[in-house]
Amino acid sequence: MNIKKVSEQLEITPDTIRYYERIGLVPPINRNKNGVRDFTDLDIQRLDFIKCMRHAGLSIESLYEYMHLYSLNDDRTIPARKKILEEEAEKLDKRIASLQETRAYLQHKIDVYDSQLTQATDDLKLSEE
Repeated sequence: MNIKKVSEQLEITPDTIRYYERIGLVPPINRNKNGVRDFTDLDIQRLDFIKCMRHAGLSIESLYEYMHLYSLNDDRTIPARKKILEEEAEKLDKRIASLQETRAYLQHKIDVYDSQLTQATDDLKLSEE
């Protein structure tokens, strides 16, 4: 599959895919006889994983370390890979908690405005009587 199709499938830009390849997050993509990148299912799975992890907030550095360890294809790296993911999950949990607090605060403000609007409407009805 070419870069345009992969980009559309994964909803990431071709420039982002090229960047990930250039910095070594994914191994060099095989090219066809015309020099066009020819993505395998494994390449696409790796890119999808990276997209998911970036969406979760993983830094490029953490992803690079994880992908490097993964590429070694050595079970002895499993504890280190697991530790990276656990640390990132903990960071994500903290961000989620912070977002939930912010959401609760926004809802409180909305509720206050609803109350004020209800009171203003009631006052208007009384003044019209």
